[in-house]
Amino acid sequence: MDEIAALMERDPAEQPIGFMGPPILIDREGDFVLSQMPSIAVYLGERLGLLPDAPEGRARTAKVANDANDVIDELTLDGGREMWTQEKWDAFVPRLQKWMRIFEALGARHGLTADAGFLLGTAEPGVADIVTSILWSTLDDHFPKIATLGAQTAPAIWGLARRLQETPPLAALKQKSLSDFGGAYCGGEIEKSLRKVAG
Repeated sequence: MDEIAALMERDPAEQPIGFMGPPILIDREGDFVLSQMPSIAVYLGERLGLLPDAPEGRARTAKVANDANDVIDELTLDGGREMWTQEKWDAFVPRLQKWMRIFEALGARHGLTADAGFLLGTAEPGVADIVTSILWSTLDDHFPKIATLGAQTAPAIWGLARRLQETPPLAALKQKSLSDFGGAYCGGEIEKSLRKVAG
């Protein structure tokens, strides 16, 4: 985190790639630097063979990563631009449910159920499934009101998220995150205000 913070302070011309905030990926093996979560997710999917073969599936994967990024931006009120109040939260809940239904509908179109299948109907989980699982399971773990809302609004997505979190790689990532960051979601005043309304 200290290294990223130091890079953020540099002028964009002096950064390895111009960026405003994390995440940033420095692929030393490929001599390639990239910022923005959706771009990183698609790049890693390409490198690791976790993208569908068809262009439609690849495009849907990018859509899922962008949707996940939008959900995070909305939940953090654009990184803490302002804080949550109960009134703001109450007004936001229908929008959050719509986001959940967007993911649920995509999965339903591809045969996803709470107990089986993957978001894009692939035989194995890919980037779209991993991004979906990390997004919703992290909220499920940190915010009881969102967990209840999600299980009711998007049961297939909640089932997918929980199933994938039991796989060894994602279980290890979850354990590492817990070790590195404790119970923090996004930190700072914005997390405190989010916990007041959704914790």
